[in-house]
Amino acid sequence: MLTNEEIRELKHLHIVAGRKVNEMFAGEYRSAFRGRGMEFDEVRPYVPGDDIRHIDWNVTARTNEAHIKIFKEERQLTVVLVVDVSASTRVGSGGRDGRTDRRLQIARVAGGIAYAGIRNQDRIGLVTFSDRVESYLSPRRTRGHVWSVIQKVFAGYGRGRETDIAEALRFVHQAQRRRAVVVLISDFLDPGPWADVLGSLTRRHKVHAIAIHDPLDEGLARLGLMNVIDAETGRRRVVHGRYFSARESLESRLDILRRSGASAVAIATGDDAFHVLHQHFRREGLRR
Repeated sequence: MLTNEEIRELKHLHIVAGRKVNEMFAGEYRSAFRGRGMEFDEVRPYVPGDDIRHIDWNVTARTNEAHIKIFKEERQLTVVLVVDVSASTRVGSGGRDGRTDRRLQIARVAGGIAYAGIRNQDRIGLVTFSDRVESYLSPRRTRGHVWSVIQKVFAGYGRGRETDIAEALRFVHQAQRRRAVVVLISDFLDPGPWADVLGSLTRRHKVHAIAIHDPLDEGLARLGLMNVIDAETGRRRVVHGRYFSARESLESRLDILRRSGASAVAIATGDDAFHVLHQHFRREGLRR
Protein backbone atom coordinates (compact mmCIF):
# COMPACT_ATOMS: atom_id res chain seq x y z
CA MET A 1 0.00 0.00 0.00
CA LEU A 2 1.48 3.35 -1.05
CA THR A 3 1.65 6.23 1.42
CA ASN A 4 0.24 9.66 0.52
CA GLU A 5 3.78 10.94 0.01
CA GLU A 6 4.58 8.05 -2.33
CA ILE A 7 1.41 8.69 -4.33
CA ARG A 8 2.42 12.35 -4.75
CA GLU A 9 5.91 11.27 -5.78
CA LEU A 10 4.45 8.81 -8.28
CA LYS A 11 2.25 11.46 -9.91
CA HIS A 12 5.18 13.89 -10.04
CA LEU A 13 7.36 11.21 -11.63
CA HIS A 14 4.70 10.57 -14.28
CA ILE A 15 4.68 14.25 -15.26
CA VAL A 16 8.45 14.74 -15.14
CA ALA A 17 9.21 11.62 -17.20
CA GLY A 18 6.97 12.79 -20.03
CA ARG A 19 8.43 16.31 -20.02
CA LYS A 20 12.04 15.15 -19.86
CA VAL A 21 11.53 12.78 -22.78
CA ASN A 22 10.19 15.65 -24.90
CA GLU A 23 13.03 17.96 -23.85
CA MET A 24 15.95 15.59 -23.83
CA PHE A 25 16.34 12.19 -25.33
CA ALA A 26 13.43 11.25 -27.60
CA GLY A 27 15.65 11.64 -30.69
CA GLU A 28 18.54 9.75 -29.12
CA TYR A 29 16.18 6.93 -28.17
CA ARG A 30 15.07 6.63 -31.80
CA SER A 31 18.69 6.43 -32.98
CA ALA A 32 19.69 3.81 -30.41
CA PHE A 33 16.50 1.73 -30.67
CA ARG A 34 16.47 1.13 -34.40
CA GLY A 35 13.66 -0.64 -36.20
CA ARG A 36 13.93 -4.03 -37.86
CA GLY A 37 14.74 -2.69 -41.33
CA MET A 38 13.41 -0.49 -44.11
CA GLU A 39 10.03 -0.61 -45.80
CA PHE A 40 8.79 0.95 -49.05
CA ASP A 41 7.04 4.31 -48.57
CA GLU A 42 6.49 6.03 -51.94
CA VAL A 43 7.86 6.84 -55.40
CA ARG A 44 8.88 10.39 -56.33
CA PRO A 45 10.73 12.08 -59.21
CA TYR A 46 14.50 11.74 -59.17
CA VAL A 47 16.54 14.79 -58.12
CA PRO A 48 20.33 15.15 -58.49
CA GLY A 49 22.07 13.57 -55.52
CA ASP A 50 19.57 10.73 -55.08
CA ASP A 51 20.97 7.21 -54.90
CA ILE A 52 20.59 5.75 -58.41
CA ARG A 53 20.34 2.26 -56.88
CA HIS A 54 16.82 3.19 -55.79
CA ILE A 55 15.53 4.14 -59.25
CA ASP A 56 12.15 2.56 -59.98
CA TRP A 57 12.68 1.43 -63.57
CA ASN A 58 9.04 0.47 -64.16
CA VAL A 59 7.72 3.92 -63.24
CA THR A 60 10.61 5.58 -65.07
CA ALA A 61 9.78 3.68 -68.29
CA ARG A 62 6.07 4.43 -67.97
CA THR A 63 6.47 8.18 -67.41
CA ASN A 64 9.68 8.84 -69.37
CA GLU A 65 10.96 10.55 -66.23
CA ALA A 66 13.36 9.12 -63.67
CA HIS A 67 11.68 8.17 -60.39
CA ILE A 68 13.16 6.67 -57.25
CA LYS A 69 11.73 4.55 -54.48
CA ILE A 70 11.62 6.12 -51.03
CA PHE A 71 11.99 3.88 -48.01
CA LYS A 72 11.28 4.56 -44.36
CA GLU A 73 12.43 2.78 -41.26
CA GLU A 74 10.18 -0.09 -40.29
CA ARG A 75 9.89 0.49 -36.56
CA GLN A 76 7.14 -1.49 -34.88
CA LEU A 77 9.61 -2.30 -32.13
CA THR A 78 8.74 -4.24 -29.03
CA VAL A 79 10.64 -2.97 -25.99
CA VAL A 80 10.53 -5.13 -22.85
CA LEU A 81 11.55 -3.49 -19.58
CA VAL A 82 12.90 -6.07 -17.11
CA VAL A 83 13.00 -4.35 -13.73
CA ASP A 84 14.47 -5.46 -10.40
CA VAL A 85 12.07 -4.79 -7.48
CA SER A 86 13.94 -6.87 -4.87
CA ALA A 87 14.64 -5.57 -1.37
CA SER A 88 18.10 -4.21 -2.22
CA THR A 89 16.56 -1.65 -4.60
CA ARG A 90 14.79 0.02 -1.67
CA VAL A 91 18.09 0.91 0.00
CA GLY A 92 19.99 4.13 -0.68
CA SER A 93 22.06 6.87 0.91
CA GLY A 94 20.01 9.60 -0.77
CA GLY A 95 20.80 11.76 -3.76
CA ARG A 96 20.81 15.54 -4.02
CA ASP A 97 17.30 15.63 -2.59
CA GLY A 98 18.39 13.46 0.34
CA ARG A 99 15.86 10.72 -0.31
CA THR A 100 16.73 9.14 -3.65
CA ASP A 101 16.95 5.39 -3.21
CA ARG A 102 17.53 2.89 -5.99
CA ARG A 103 13.80 2.27 -6.39
CA LEU A 104 13.00 5.89 -7.28
CA GLN A 105 15.88 6.08 -9.75
CA ILE A 106 14.80 2.79 -11.32
CA ALA A 107 11.27 4.17 -11.72
CA ARG A 108 12.63 7.30 -13.41
CA VAL A 109 14.64 5.23 -15.88
CA ALA A 110 11.79 2.84 -16.66
CA GLY A 111 9.28 5.67 -16.99
CA GLY A 112 11.53 7.70 -19.28
CA ILE A 113 12.19 4.79 -21.62
CA ALA A 114 8.50 3.83 -21.65
CA TYR A 115 7.51 7.38 -22.60
CA ALA A 116 10.15 7.56 -25.34
CA GLY A 117 8.96 4.23 -26.71
CA ILE A 118 5.30 5.24 -26.86
CA ARG A 119 6.28 8.53 -28.51
CA ASN A 120 8.04 6.51 -31.22
CA GLN A 121 5.04 4.19 -31.69
CA ASP A 122 6.84 1.25 -30.08
CA ARG A 123 5.13 -1.40 -27.96
CA ILE A 124 6.26 -1.42 -24.33
CA GLY A 125 6.15 -4.48 -22.08
CA LEU A 126 7.22 -4.93 -18.47
CA VAL A 127 8.59 -7.74 -16.32
CA THR A 128 9.27 -7.04 -12.64
CA PHE A 129 11.24 -9.54 -10.57
CA SER A 130 12.88 -10.33 -7.26
CA ASP A 131 13.88 -13.96 -6.74
CA ARG A 132 10.88 -14.76 -8.95
CA VAL A 133 8.87 -13.00 -11.65
CA GLU A 134 6.59 -10.63 -9.74
CA SER A 135 4.48 -9.19 -12.56
CA TYR A 136 4.17 -9.10 -16.33
CA LEU A 137 2.52 -6.49 -18.54
CA SER A 138 2.28 -7.62 -22.15
CA PRO A 139 3.60 -5.11 -24.72
CA ARG A 140 1.17 -2.33 -25.67
CA ARG A 141 1.30 0.97 -27.51
CA THR A 142 -0.91 3.35 -25.49
CA ARG A 143 -0.15 6.35 -23.27
CA GLY A 144 -2.22 4.88 -20.46
CA HIS A 145 0.10 1.89 -20.51
CA VAL A 146 3.01 4.14 -19.49
CA TRP A 147 1.19 5.01 -16.27
CA SER A 148 0.69 1.30 -15.58
CA VAL A 149 4.41 0.67 -16.13
CA ILE A 150 5.54 3.47 -13.80
CA GLN A 151 3.02 2.46 -11.15
CA LYS A 152 4.07 -1.21 -11.24
CA VAL A 153 7.75 -0.31 -10.94
CA PHE A 154 7.37 2.36 -8.27
CA ALA A 155 5.03 0.29 -6.11
CA GLY A 156 6.74 -2.98 -6.91
CA TYR A 157 7.47 -4.41 -3.50
CA GLY A 158 8.40 -7.96 -4.41
CA ARG A 159 7.10 -10.99 -2.53
CA GLY A 160 10.58 -12.44 -2.75
CA ARG A 161 13.31 -10.70 -0.76
CA GLU A 162 16.32 -11.86 -2.75
CA THR A 163 17.27 -11.41 -6.41
CA ASP A 164 17.38 -13.93 -9.26
CA ILE A 165 18.25 -12.19 -12.52
CA ALA A 166 18.63 -15.49 -14.36
CA GLU A 167 15.02 -16.46 -13.57
CA ALA A 168 13.74 -13.17 -14.99
CA LEU A 169 15.82 -13.54 -18.15
CA ARG A 170 14.61 -17.10 -18.69
CA PHE A 171 11.03 -15.81 -18.44
CA VAL A 172 11.71 -13.16 -21.10
CA HIS A 173 13.31 -15.78 -23.33
CA GLN A 174 10.12 -17.85 -23.16
CA ALA A 175 7.60 -14.99 -23.31
CA GLN A 176 9.22 -12.94 -26.09
CA ARG A 177 9.86 -15.24 -29.05
CA ARG A 178 10.18 -12.52 -31.69
CA ARG A 179 13.20 -10.24 -31.70
CA ALA A 180 12.82 -7.29 -29.34
CA VAL A 181 14.78 -4.71 -27.41
CA VAL A 182 15.21 -5.79 -23.79
CA VAL A 183 16.09 -3.16 -21.17
CA LEU A 184 17.37 -4.79 -17.98
CA ILE A 185 17.35 -2.42 -14.98
CA SER A 186 18.90 -3.61 -11.71
CA ASP A 187 21.63 -2.95 -9.18
CA PHE A 188 23.13 -6.29 -10.35
CA LEU A 189 24.09 -7.31 -6.82
CA ASP A 190 22.80 -10.82 -7.51
CA PRO A 191 25.83 -13.12 -7.09
CA GLY A 192 24.10 -15.93 -8.99
CA PRO A 193 25.22 -17.33 -12.36
CA TRP A 194 23.14 -15.06 -14.62
CA ALA A 195 25.84 -14.10 -17.17
CA ASP A 196 25.37 -17.22 -19.33
CA VAL A 197 21.59 -16.73 -19.44
CA LEU A 198 22.12 -13.10 -20.44
CA GLY A 199 24.54 -14.16 -23.16
CA SER A 200 21.91 -16.52 -24.56
CA LEU A 201 19.31 -13.74 -24.52
CA THR A 202 21.56 -11.31 -26.40
CA ARG A 203 21.78 -13.77 -29.29
CA ARG A 204 18.06 -13.24 -29.94
CA HIS A 205 17.40 -9.73 -28.64
CA LYS A 206 19.19 -6.40 -28.39
CA VAL A 207 19.83 -5.93 -24.67
CA HIS A 208 20.50 -2.65 -22.85
CA ALA A 209 21.58 -3.13 -19.23
CA ILE A 210 21.25 -0.19 -16.85
CA ALA A 211 23.06 -0.59 -13.53
CA ILE A 212 21.62 1.55 -10.74
CA HIS A 213 24.19 2.08 -8.00
CA ASP A 214 24.63 4.10 -4.84
CA PRO A 215 27.89 5.98 -4.08
CA LEU A 216 27.67 4.42 -0.62
CA ASP A 217 28.54 1.06 -2.18
CA GLU A 218 32.02 2.19 -3.17
CA GLY A 219 32.76 3.72 0.25
CA LEU A 220 32.04 0.67 2.38
CA ALA A 221 35.41 -0.98 1.71
CA ARG A 222 37.16 1.62 3.90
CA LEU A 223 35.00 1.04 6.98
CA GLY A 224 36.53 -2.22 8.29
CA LEU A 225 34.34 -4.57 10.33
CA MET A 226 30.63 -3.74 10.37
CA ASN A 227 27.48 -5.15 11.93
CA VAL A 228 24.97 -5.18 9.06
CA ILE A 229 21.48 -6.42 8.19
CA ASP A 230 21.08 -7.82 4.69
CA ALA A 231 18.16 -5.96 3.05
CA GLU A 232 17.22 -9.05 1.05
CA THR A 233 17.52 -11.86 3.59
CA GLY A 234 16.92 -9.88 6.79
CA ARG A 235 19.87 -11.67 8.44
CA ARG A 236 22.26 -9.77 10.73
CA ARG A 237 25.99 -10.52 10.54
CA VAL A 238 29.46 -9.02 10.95
CA VAL A 239 31.38 -8.46 7.73
CA HIS A 240 34.44 -6.54 6.58
CA GLY A 241 34.01 -3.66 4.16
CA ARG A 242 36.23 -5.48 1.66
CA TYR A 243 33.33 -7.92 1.19
CA PHE A 244 31.26 -5.15 -0.35
CA SER A 245 34.17 -4.03 -2.50
CA ALA A 246 34.48 -7.51 -4.01
CA ARG A 247 30.75 -8.14 -4.33
CA GLU A 248 29.65 -4.73 -5.52
CA SER A 249 32.48 -3.45 -7.75
CA LEU A 250 30.63 -1.38 -10.31
CA GLU A 251 33.21 -1.79 -13.04
CA SER A 252 33.25 -5.57 -12.66
CA ARG A 253 29.46 -5.68 -12.99
CA LEU A 254 29.56 -3.54 -16.13
CA ASP A 255 32.33 -5.70 -17.57
CA ILE A 256 30.28 -8.87 -17.07
CA LEU A 257 27.30 -7.25 -18.78
CA ARG A 258 29.32 -6.14 -21.79
CA ARG A 259 31.13 -9.47 -22.16
CA SER A 260 27.69 -11.11 -22.21
CA GLY A 261 26.76 -9.02 -25.25
CA ALA A 262 24.69 -6.27 -23.63
CA SER A 263 25.09 -2.53 -23.97
CA ALA A 264 25.71 -1.28 -20.42
CA VAL A 265 25.60 2.03 -18.56
CA ALA A 266 25.68 2.95 -14.86
CA ILE A 267 23.42 5.53 -13.23
CA ALA A 268 24.03 6.61 -9.63
CA THR A 269 21.14 7.34 -7.28
CA GLY A 270 22.11 11.01 -7.22
CA ASP A 271 22.52 11.39 -11.00
CA ASP A 272 20.13 13.16 -13.35
CA ALA A 273 18.88 9.90 -14.85
CA PHE A 274 17.44 11.54 -17.96
CA HIS A 275 20.74 13.28 -18.75
CA VAL A 276 22.69 10.01 -18.41
CA LEU A 277 20.18 8.23 -20.67
CA HIS A 278 20.47 11.07 -23.20
CA GLN A 279 24.26 10.62 -23.35
CA HIS A 280 24.06 6.83 -23.44
CA PHE A 281 21.51 6.66 -26.25
CA ARG A 282 23.47 9.25 -28.20
CA ARG A 283 26.61 7.09 -28.02
CA GLU A 284 24.62 4.00 -28.97
CA GLY A 285 23.10 5.80 -31.95
CA LEU A 286 26.54 6.85 -33.21
CA ARG A 287 27.77 3.24 -33.03
CA ARG A 288 24.97 1.94 -35.26
